[in-house]
Amino acid sequence: MRTVFMFSGQGSQYYQMGQALLAQNDEFRQSMLSMDQVVRRLTGHSVVQVLYQEDRRKSEAFDRLLLSHPALFMVEYALARALIAAGVVPDATLGASAGTFAAATVAGCLEVDDALAAVVQQARIFEACCEPGGMLAVLGEPALYERLGLAGRSELASVNFSSHFVVSAPSAELDRIAAELDKRLLIWQRLPVPFAFHSRWIDSARSACEDLSWSVRCRSASLPLLCCSEADVVVRPGRSYFWDIARRPIRFGEAIAKLERQGPCRYIDVGPAGTLSTLLKHGLPADSASRAHMVLTPYGQDVRNFNALVAMGAA
Repeated sequence: MRTVFMFSGQGSQYYQMGQALLAQNDEFRQSMLSMDQVVRRLTGHSVVQVLYQEDRRKSEAFDRLLLSHPALFMVEYALARALIAAGVVPDATLGASAGTFAAATVAGCLEVDDALAAVVQQARIFEACCEPGGMLAVLGEPALYERLGLAGRSELASVNFSSHFVVSAPSAELDRIAAELDKRLLIWQRLPVPFAFHSRWIDSARSACEDLSWSVRCRSASLPLLCCSEADVVVRPGRSYFWDIARRPIRFGEAIAKLERQGPCRYIDVGPAGTLSTLLKHGLPADSASRAHMVLTPYGQDVRNFNALVAMGAA
């Protein structure tokens, strides 16, 4: 059974993510501290210091992009390296949105320092070019998007499974949409992101992001790299790649379907919140022999989950 590492994007990050592994896993800690030095040189900020401040609660919105963007990459890449060092080795990687930076790095397309520089520069571009906005995850059938008249006021950022979708919109419009969902007693969650990713409201950043893609040194992947903006395998990222992962809709379900057609997989969510493994458990066919696993969650048990996964791999 193939092992697929899945990397989630913006919205899955939170303060204190990976804290227990930082304290107890040498490989994770060394990777985090090494990458933190790179980000400190690029931004003047220590992501590790900000991320693990004692007075920061997990429930607080961690949405300053210049910090959350590299923090997400660092935690995902460090967890992937820790798993590999413990003998859990991927046969393929899958990246959703900003998680594609770490997925591409683990797949061999990017050097770590180059990836971090690109992540930081993309965050700067969005902060300089885009109007405030956000994203709402809605628990309901995607047909609601049209029935509620959301198409003209927002964009469909992702359809994750038959009863879960995400919309993006400017801040003021997003507040109105949330109020309407409340009136209809629909369950929704506002993601901790400052911009309306995967929508036309970030198009002002397109030129600069495409220039960034052109400047990033990329190699051909040494592992199959599935990108959720294309729902297909990417051999070598092209000029528009790092723009497309932020602008195009997330086609997670289609990417998983492509993998499933090739046989069962062991999907390991290396994101900070177990987001993709949760979606996968709802979205896999009932007769699938595939299994989904998470390590990090906002609710603890990270080290226990890590050790259980390593033990399973060694069995």
